[in-house]
Amino acid sequence: MTLSRWRAVLAAALCLVLAACVTPGRIAGNGGAGEFSRVGRFALTVTQDDGKQDALQGGFSWLDDGRRYILDLTNPLGSTQARVEGRPGMAVLNKSDGTRLQARNPDELVADALGSSIPVSGLRDWLRGRLPTEPPANHVERDPSQRPVSFDQGGWQARLSRYDDLGPQLLVLERREPDRRILLRLVVNPS
Repeated sequence: MTLSRWRAVLAAALCLVLAACVTPGRIAGNGGAGEFSRVGRFALTVTQDDGKQDALQGGFSWLDDGRRYILDLTNPLGSTQARVEGRPGMAVLNKSDGTRLQARNPDELVADALGSSIPVSGLRDWLRGRLPTEPPANHVERDPSQRPVSFDQGGWQARLSRYDDLGPQLLVLERREPDRRILLRLVVNPS
């Protein structure tokens, strides 16, 4: 292989590596005092009982102003694939192909977008390092600062770590269903 061909292959490989690191930008809010925003990457792995495994990864951007929240999910190249908007009693999913779905539960909508369940309703509190009151959490372990680091809630086993001033920077969520295991890993970018 010639030197110019090696350079072309190296440049293409570098572009792929850089593209895999793309994370979405923050969702623009109105700057209100209660606004909460996180950006990072997610990896979702679904392992069937027969050993078959499906994996999906990309970026996420979260904005919560106390009345409503928005979750953008992007592919590894940074293109928005789905946006979930929620407020009490209503959630809307807008997919990149123009499909719009509505439900009372945001978890159902994200399951449609990704093909697997993700606890969006729990994320509203978990991203802040706190536990929602419903459903009750079990087996709660806390760190010396009394932040939750391990618990079971709503069918999910959660481990939160690497706390900064806003909340955990690493969330590992696992759910066991009758025929499969779902593992979701969220890595939040430093503030």
